[in-house]
Amino acid sequence: MRRFTRLTNAFSKKFENHCHALALYFFWYNWTRQHKAHKLSPAMAAGITDKLLSTADLAEMVDAALPKSGKRGPYRKRLAA
Repeated sequence: MRRFTRLTNAFSKKFENHCHALALYFFWYNWTRQHKAHKLSPAMAAGITDKLLSTADLAEMVDAALPKSGKRGPYRKRLAA
């Protein structure tokens, strides 16, 4: 992966961004990439799931895990100056 070297624009300057990029790569590799020979993803071959997942499925899982936003409180009124 070119993310580990500084020779490209894909290089991560922040460690946190690097971890996020690796997590996306690992998700793609294990859950969405289909093996050419046996037409299964590694997660399907391990028996974890029975269907290929997509990045849209990942986005839905992230949205479901986020806390629900409630009603915001009233704003403080400005004093006339």
